[in-house]
Amino acid sequence: MKQPLSGRRKPALLRSDQSTAKRRQTHIVQRGKSDAVLRYGYQAPGWRDFYHWMLTLSWWAFGIGSAGFYLIANLVFAGLYLLQPGSITNARPGSFLDAFFFSVQTFATVGYGVMVPATQYANWVMTVETYAGLIGVAITTGLIFARISRPTARVLFARVAVIAMHEGKPTLMLRLGNERRSQIVDATVTMSVLRSSYTQEGRFMRRFHDLKLMRSKTPIFSISFTAMHVIDEHSVLYGMSAEKMKEEEIELLVTVSGLEESLGSVVHARASFVDSEILIGQRYVDVFGVTEDGRRGIDYSKFNDTEPDINP
Repeated sequence: MKQPLSGRRKPALLRSDQSTAKRRQTHIVQRGKSDAVLRYGYQAPGWRDFYHWMLTLSWWAFGIGSAGFYLIANLVFAGLYLLQPGSITNARPGSFLDAFFFSVQTFATVGYGVMVPATQYANWVMTVETYAGLIGVAITTGLIFARISRPTARVLFARVAVIAMHEGKPTLMLRLGNERRSQIVDATVTMSVLRSSYTQEGRFMRRFHDLKLMRSKTPIFSISFTAMHVIDEHSVLYGMSAEKMKEEEIELLVTVSGLEESLGSVVHARASFVDSEILIGQRYVDVFGVTEDGRRGIDYSKFNDTEPDINP
């Protein structure tokens, strides 16, 4: 007879502690960051994956990083000009500020003409700096364009998923919303459950289980869409209580993809929900209504609200 999941020992690196639990919660809140799993014996690509790393930085980190590189590069070249006194015409002798501002002009290929290289050494340094400036401007321009032009989906996920009765059957539901006025054409939604289990040999595993949706595609995703999975005897969630979800460390993974009509590109979005974010016996509050002038409207202030299911 197999032992219950909670009574078995997990591999040492997978044992839960408070810090890991905190990371896991951060992972859920951030919607898609992989901070939940610690990587051991892994060497990050580092500079070998510089372009991808710069694309994935936040705008604040990217701005500070690029400004810092620009400042450091000019400080280094200013120091090189000062190695030879009198290398810059019209610069004050020994003035670091004059050398710095001359480096800024050279790096950006501005060339105001007030200060110019005065020696062969300064000309060689200027040549190297000009080339470095051209490369730096090209890389920065490409990164900024790639970050701005990258197609993204503005899909709004409800903060929690719910399990309520629908057509006489318990159904897992997740409400989705389109934050843009443009439509996502031929949108596809997928749901999977990640759970902890043991094989017949007693090996601990985190397994994915795909959930069959009542409707996984919609021709046009314009305002709102509710993904629904019927929990029947064929479902991995069949007969599962809140305590069982917690014991098996259930995590719901949701992806949305489709063609954004205004961008003409395929976009995607994803979110995940741990067991505490799957509410049993709750349903979403209705967000659709009719205005006084007879037009249909949606109240996004109630998008995340739930209420007790009247048919538990």
